[in-house]
Amino acid sequence: MANRGYDVVVDVDDHEGDLGHTDLQEDLEFHSSNFNDTNSSKIPPDSTYQPPSSSSGSSKRFLWTLSFYAQFFAVDTSHVLHRCFSALVPRRPFLDILDGNPDLYGPFWIATTVVFILFLTGTISQYLASHHDHAFVYNFRLLSGAAGLVYGYTAIVPVALWGLLKWFGSGNAPGESNISLVECWALYGYANVIWIPVALISWSPISILNYVFVAVGFAVSAVFLTRNLWPVVSVTEAKISRILVIGVVAAHAGLAIAIKFLFFA
Repeated sequence: MANRGYDVVVDVDDHEGDLGHTDLQEDLEFHSSNFNDTNSSKIPPDSTYQPPSSSSGSSKRFLWTLSFYAQFFAVDTSHVLHRCFSALVPRRPFLDILDGNPDLYGPFWIATTVVFILFLTGTISQYLASHHDHAFVYNFRLLSGAAGLVYGYTAIVPVALWGLLKWFGSGNAPGESNISLVECWALYGYANVIWIPVALISWSPISILNYVFVAVGFAVSAVFLTRNLWPVVSVTEAKISRILVIGVVAAHAGLAIAIKFLFFA
């Protein structure tokens, strides 16, 4: 009967203790159904209710989790190559190229490549300069020296610079900085890309050529660093900004001198 628009209401009466007695003719009542009445009163939905987001907890990254560090390696090869080319041929500010997404993948592999090429070409340079009256012995201290020099410079100098920028307040308020620590690491890491071709051609026994090659590498990378760091350090006091730029250039000159005399003397 429900298909014909009726509700069925069963009224069970207690007759003489028989709880199961039901007179269908007397006790059944039929009422018109209002299931299809669109004007019937309904409880309005609560529009203010917002279901809990399941991604709110997963979006948080903590320092002790792998997801915190994975975000700095979330780049593909095309991005890394584009950033390497932009470091060698700077046309736009490098921080604009990073676009708020600095990575550590490129800087790590650039530094690692520089370390092994310095060891390889430094060994070749020593072999060419040695007297061949005895067997040549590989100097693996070159490898540990290259690792300490390149990794140490790329990791420590950006931290020191970032700390000074926060101390002197290069941001909108004292204790703030316009550049993050990861951006500093990325900037210095991609600045090392010039040392790959320099190391590949600086094994020549002609000393003057090695000086020229290392000087070109220093000039290209120093210009890259100062050009991209100046908008950040210039927000501080004029005297402080000049001291910071001089410190950046001096530290980079120390790296170039160490490369020249440790590997291509």
